[in-house]
Amino acid sequence: MSGLFTPLTVGRLELPNRVLMAPLTRGRAEPGHVPGPLMATYYQQRASAGLVIAEATMVMEGNSAFWHEPGIHSPAQVEGWRLTTEAVHAAGGRIVLQIWHGGRACHPLLNDGRQPVAPSPIAITGDEVHTPEGKQPYVEPRELADDELPTIVAGFRLAARNATAAGFDGVEVHGANGYLLDEFLRDGSNRRSGPYGGPIGNRARLLLEVLEAVQHESPLVGLRISPLNSFNAMSDSDPLGLSSWLAERLNGTGLDYLHVMRSDFLGQQHGDVLTPIRAAFRGVLVGNMGYSAEEANAAIAAGQLDAVAFGNAFLANPDLPERFRRGAPLQDPDPATYYTAGPAGYTDYPFLEPA
Repeated sequence: MSGLFTPLTVGRLELPNRVLMAPLTRGRAEPGHVPGPLMATYYQQRASAGLVIAEATMVMEGNSAFWHEPGIHSPAQVEGWRLTTEAVHAAGGRIVLQIWHGGRACHPLLNDGRQPVAPSPIAITGDEVHTPEGKQPYVEPRELADDELPTIVAGFRLAARNATAAGFDGVEVHGANGYLLDEFLRDGSNRRSGPYGGPIGNRARLLLEVLEAVQHESPLVGLRISPLNSFNAMSDSDPLGLSSWLAERLNGTGLDYLHVMRSDFLGQQHGDVLTPIRAAFRGVLVGNMGYSAEEANAAIAAGQLDAVAFGNAFLANPDLPERFRRGAPLQDPDPATYYTAGPAGYTDYPFLEPA
């Protein structure tokens, strides 16, 4: 496992290992989307990751897609997140915040009746959203006007500023999984014309504007993308071409790392996006989705990746790097507690006994 346990420089951070914790929505925020002490304990337990990437966090009020997810747009949320950053740093860890706009995945029942917004008025189909009134179908979003998009950019910029004030070591811009920035990026959800629709360069415009804005406010900036993932009814006519184009375009932008989800949750879209991205992108490349420790180590040793972000494995194994180091068995998480309240299935998974 020498590849996984070689230090890595990412921007201004020195990571002691290359076992990163992927962002995982857990629905444990307190009223007002405020992170509390329970979330601080959860992240502190996992501080041995080379880098903790905290869960998708709302950049703007009124854009909830998960009911109890955290935000970073209010003073109370900033103070709440400071509990987490101080706890992780006290344990010797490093942590960045994934900042996010839910786009068409938001629902009026989660947002005081507000209609969600998107690049085009196309609803998510084939799935439902959890709301205070039970599972509900997604609704048709309102198409954002071009002159509204600077407000979106400003929201991400303020979120990055707030994350820095809360003590985070950086931010990860969420450009994946069918949320707003990904909706603009892929042509299955972006059918608009004008400067933010049509060819790839236009569809990527909002994402690139967000990246430029947040770099003024955060000491480290990463980006997560999912070119193949069909979750949230997403698709693109040319995911490999999109991947290559975007990877090349990101060079020279000052991006500190690119975090790529390599496959599709639902198995509908297939292909190798990592090879063309590795060939085009000259910065730190992080892979994600379905890696074992052995495959991750081999990919890093071969130069295919610089690090791997583990999601599901970190749920039930807060000491995941040590388990990898020792070759210890992994505990299985309990899916019934993924999004429930309280510590059960959240902070009560046991650690290994000391060696």
